[in-house]
Amino acid sequence: MGEKHNNKGFWNRYAKLYDFEINRFSGKSYKQMYRMMANSLSPDMEVLEVATGTGLIAINIASYVRRVEAVDFSPKMIEAANKKKFPGNVSFSVGDATALSYNDNSFDAVIISNALHIMPTPVEALSNIRRVLKPGGLLIAPTYSHGHLKNRAWDLNAKILKLIGFETHSKWAPDEYLDFIRQNGFHIEKWQVLSAAFPLVYLEARSGKV
Repeated sequence: MGEKHNNKGFWNRYAKLYDFEINRFSGKSYKQMYRMMANSLSPDMEVLEVATGTGLIAINIASYVRRVEAVDFSPKMIEAANKKKFPGNVSFSVGDATALSYNDNSFDAVIISNALHIMPTPVEALSNIRRVLKPGGLLIAPTYSHGHLKNRAWDLNAKILKLIGFETHSKWAPDEYLDFIRQNGFHIEKWQVLSAAFPLVYLEARSGKV
């Protein structure tokens, strides 16, 4: 279930264009996210990045932490990541956000960027993330937010993207996304809307009781 039944074929095909498209449409906001993450991470942290894509975030935050495990359900994305030059404290592997193979309480922080809204079962993904996070662990979950964008141009773009294999399963407005995170057992510490191709909610939260 979960990610196993979504559009993996699209993401395998998209792997060759991933970095170009991110830099083209969201390059400025990604650089801003790297700085914000650096301020919240620390050198003693064991970090998991879920839905890493081609590893852009994992590579850019590696110098601020002890180790980064980065997974994606698309083999072609991981193949592209492994072809890059990256620090020795980063490792890439294929992994499903809804069925993480790691032990309970394994990581000080989990990053999942711009992925929850395109997952068929985001609650399942957050449940897995909570399980592998240490008590009070840090969740960094930036996500595109467009539930409040109501116009014909956006509706047409969404239909075209769906035809080529890209589908948005959760169309949250910023306040709806914050509520979703809270309802799934996290306490939000900070959030900010960044300017990108679509509004991007940068969010940091803690698991369980801190």
